[in-house]
Amino acid sequence: MVADTSRSDVPAAGVRRGRSRPGERLIETLLIVAAVVSVATTIGIVASLFIPTVEFFGQVSIVEFFTKTMWTPLFADKHYGVLPLLVATLWVTAIAIVIAVPLGIGAAIYLSEYARTGTRKVLKPVLEILAGIPTVVYGFFALTFLNPILIDWWPTADKPEFQNLLVAGIAMGIMIVPTVASLSEDAMSAVPRSLREGAYALASTKMQVSTRVVVPAALSGIVAAIVLGFSRALGETLIVTIAAGLKTADVPTSPIQGAATMTSYIAGAGQGDLPVDSLEYLTIFAVGATLFVFTFGLNVLSIRLVRKFREVYE
Repeated sequence: MVADTSRSDVPAAGVRRGRSRPGERLIETLLIVAAVVSVATTIGIVASLFIPTVEFFGQVSIVEFFTKTMWTPLFADKHYGVLPLLVATLWVTAIAIVIAVPLGIGAAIYLSEYARTGTRKVLKPVLEILAGIPTVVYGFFALTFLNPILIDWWPTADKPEFQNLLVAGIAMGIMIVPTVASLSEDAMSAVPRSLREGAYALASTKMQVSTRVVVPAALSGIVAAIVLGFSRALGETLIVTIAAGLKTADVPTSPIQGAATMTSYIAGAGQGDLPVDSLEYLTIFAVGATLFVFTFGLNVLSIRLVRKFREVYE
């Protein structure tokens, strides 16, 4: 008689049933620990910000905080309107995104669609080296190299200040180019080859394939890359502290002015000179909580955008 091997209860050759390998258990445990640590860290950040922020808003009106245009908590005449810090942050972030997005996506298209394999293997690591440069180096590069050039070439008599938002945004844009380029290139490389071949079969040029087929197909990954770069620009500290200055009084109306962002104010005010539990000290947590809420909202928006534009290929 011939044994019936088609039964579903017969284990496949070489497969152990009911027992997992010790290495798999170890890896699973490490992954669980990593997930728990990540969640616990987020909860710890929220907890550390929540109580001091509540204490701050117990003494300062939340309406005043978000509507007043003067921020002078460290001056004799104290005002607690966060708009100067918020507007300065948005100025720098907008400038950085305007620079990083076209350069990053352009670099990604070249690496994914035009560069040869050898060229890609050389250029991509070189591009990613920019992401490993300490941000303090970018700050001094902006202040000592970019800013003199900007002042010399400025077309009007109203020259940029020695520390200004424009040069900080330029340096920050250069810094986040590798983030946008690398993640966008990964998304474009994941687009199936069959889509490209189908477009070429319809007599499309390489530019048409790149911009009308590959980029739309990889749009969810590109959006995620842009949002990640935006988030990094929002949270950057040293570049804006060095290149943009620490002026906090008024709302900046021009990027050629020097002004403190939310992160640079936190860095400047949190150096240990303020009495703990004083109202001035609590402003650090209020600004930090505001930045956290903005970043969290941006991440939620990015998840929705990625899900909306995601393409699934069989």
